[in-house]
Amino acid sequence: MPVISPQRMQDRRDSIVDAARSAFVQSGFQGASVADIARAAGVSDGLVYRYFASKRDLLNAILTEFYERTMADLETIAALEAPFEDTLRALIRRHLSAFLADADLCRLFIAEVRTATDYRGSSVHTLNRRYTSILTRLIEAAVAGGQVRADIEVRLVRDVIFGSVEHLAWAAANGRSLDVDRTADSLLSLILHGLVRPATGDRP
Repeated sequence: MPVISPQRMQDRRDSIVDAARSAFVQSGFQGASVADIARAAGVSDGLVYRYFASKRDLLNAILTEFYERTMADLETIAALEAPFEDTLRALIRRHLSAFLADADLCRLFIAEVRTATDYRGSSVHTLNRRYTSILTRLIEAAVAGGQVRADIEVRLVRDVIFGSVEHLAWAAANGRSLDVDRTADSLLSLILHGLVRPATGDRP
């Protein structure tokens, strides 16, 4: 039996992942079959199972790649020695950009993965918690440093930001145009200054 090189094995895995991503986006997780994925990747069903234990394992691999790629960028932003407001804006902007760049995948996650009965406690759930904790840690550090009010509910701020980003990404996946920079500025202003018009002499 001929020996398959590591590069050839990686190429096969990549082709399966790419085919699965397209199939899941087009047909949904439940609607896509391993046979469909194998056919699109140009391999046999059995070869798919040599690389991935199940269709769910394949979906988890796709989402893991998204999370790890994006988290690397977010960690880099959070580690910069910049003012809190600048760092928060940069994180919000990167969240928006990531969700918009992979809008169909994020829509699949919101609609089918997060609502699944086996989501809580899964590897993807753990990744999502790590993903959101980058923002949480930034706010907690700002509270400790006196830049943010001590009575603020950090998890609520997290939920407002991520809920907004998810909603906007969902709309963008359905054809709504979105200016990332303008939206990041607007969301940042809302988080920092709220809705009420400042009194005379206060910060505009």
